Amino acid sequence: MSELPKADQCKPSDGFFRVAAVTPVIRVADCKTNGQAVLELVRKCVEENVGAALFPELCLTGYTCGDLFHDRTLLKGAEEELEWLLKETAGLSLVFIVGVPVSLGASLYNCAAVCCEGRLLGLTAKRFLPNYSEFYEQRWFTPAPEQPLSVTFAGQQTLLGSGMIYACKEIPELKIGVELCEDLWVPVPPSIAMAQAGATLLKNASASDEVIGKAEYRKDLVKGQSARLYCTYVYANAGEGESTTDMVFAGHDLIAENGSVLVSSKLFEPGIFTADTDLERLLQERRRATTWLDSLRPAVTVPFSFSYTFDRSGLQRRFPRTPFVPENTSDLADRCDRIFALQANGLKTRLKHTGIRRAVVGISGGLDSTLALLVIVRAFDLLGLPHSGIYAISMPGFGTTSRTKNNAEGLSRALGVTFREISIHAAVSQHFSDIGHEESVQDITYENSQARERTQILMDIANQEGGLVVGTGDLSELALGWATYNGDHMSMYGVNASIPKTLVRHLVRYAAQAFG
Repeated sequence: MSELPKADQCKPSDGFFRVAAVTPVIRVADCKTNGQAVLELVRKCVEENVGAALFPELCLTGYTCGDLFHDRTLLKGAEEELEWLLKETAGLSLVFIVGVPVSLGASLYNCAAVCCEGRLLGLTAKRFLPNYSEFYEQRWFTPAPEQPLSVTFAGQQTLLGSGMIYACKEIPELKIGVELCEDLWVPVPPSIAMAQAGATLLKNASASDEVIGKAEYRKDLVKGQSARLYCTYVYANAGEGESTTDMVFAGHDLIAENGSVLVSSKLFEPGIFTADTDLERLLQERRRATTWLDSLRPAVTVPFSFSYTFDRSGLQRRFPRTPFVPENTSDLADRCDRIFALQANGLKTRLKHTGIRRAVVGISGGLDSTLALLVIVRAFDLLGLPHSGIYAISMPGFGTTSRTKNNAEGLSRALGVTFREISIHAAVSQHFSDIGHEESVQDITYENSQARERTQILMDIANQEGGLVVGTGDLSELALGWATYNGDHMSMYGVNASIPKTLVRHLVRYAAQAFG
């Protein structure tokens, strides 16, 4: 289950920004048809409140033009079509990036044109040109220049280069970096330097062909890059209309944020794929990570303004109600297996290092203490220790029901541990008398006195037996302060301290099924 945050909970300052990866249906070398397709999709993106849209590599001409890239007519047609697109989109509040070849003297560059409200902000050129297997890009193109060049293209003065940062004045956390296809697949992609220079939104205009297994590898690549760089990574891939003489293009579009894939389009289904990314969260993650290093060499920054406003009422981003519990059954089983192993092996190591061969735990018949007891049993099994060295102590108080008390005893007997029942009635009643507290006043003193008495019993039995008191409190209780000072918040080793309460019952069920 998941839910949408309420509109009034998502303010503009929360950092949400909608991005899109777009794959149009094109015709190879038909710039006018391709430009019209791009314009229609740009307009649809505006209707869908997209702030930044990415189109594939060389999509104004088609990636598979081959030696036609040497032809002046094709190159001029692409430039004219981009100029027309800029005029047609002058009134649209959207940053869109579209692939286009750019001729400069005797050199031809494979570029991504960054456009916004009729302005050509820059031409990011491809740095790494593949010339292996089915790729022949060095036959036509020149790698990006070392330093950005001032050029006139599509009727506007702009910069052409690699590694430039497009920084929005109105949205300080929006800094866009662009690379093209192969740039991501090399050992040190340009996106690394751009992220270290401040880019939070990285875009990759691509024409990556499809072979068996490549889609999964591509997805992992994009996901991993977004995780390493604490960024949102948008990948738009060429699709329908590209020549299939040598290759097949499936239009596999991807959007990933900080290691989570938000969008992975189906192959051979062109269109617009959107996601709402949280730019402020990315900056927070970078600040949190003490190993994140900003670049000492500032990148060339292109400032820009545009009048985009995120529609809070239409937030697409969904947040799970139980973020620690995977919705997929197989993922849940795998997670429970790993967590239970971590708990048991952590306790095993503590027992081994201290030389302690006995453990003491208070059991109530509830899920938290049940999980703790199961973890102890597993740790003892890993160490080859007898279950008789585990002391499960039931300490019924004023509110204890027969059902929970019987559950605790039944579980202990079934596991073969040493079970003891010690009533706290008399001790707590005496304590109430000592401090002058009426038993009829069931306030915080009434509750906490019982918790403290139980902890004293566990600690004293541990001293008697030379054992370790294992705590049962879970992460949710500790985070919310749902524990008693000098009571159940104290133990010698808390096996549930990093387990959220929403996951506890799943771990108990897993342990029961896995270990009988």
